[in-house]
Amino acid sequence: MANRRNLKRDINYICSDLFAECIAASLYGGNDKQVNCDVVLSSILRIHSDFIRRVSCVEPGMKPRNYFKHLKDDFNSQVSDIVDNIRNLG
Repeated sequence: MANRRNLKRDINYICSDLFAECIAASLYGGNDKQVNCDVVLSSILRIHSDFIRRVSCVEPGMKPRNYFKHLKDDFNSQVSDIVDNIRNLG
């Protein structure tokens, strides 16, 4: 199991890359895409804060290994949804 510091660092890197890609997609797209870009940017920030908080404490009654596996799976699925949304912007 990776330590929490590395997991938080990975979440920060992935979310900042997604944020930059969304900004780039909005700059190269038209003005009509700005509203959609704002929604995607806010969802990236919401995902970032949610998963950073979830890394900090394990749910009671759940084994840490299972908890972090479930956390990574949830994060990967939400990131793939965000990537699809960014792809639709461009």
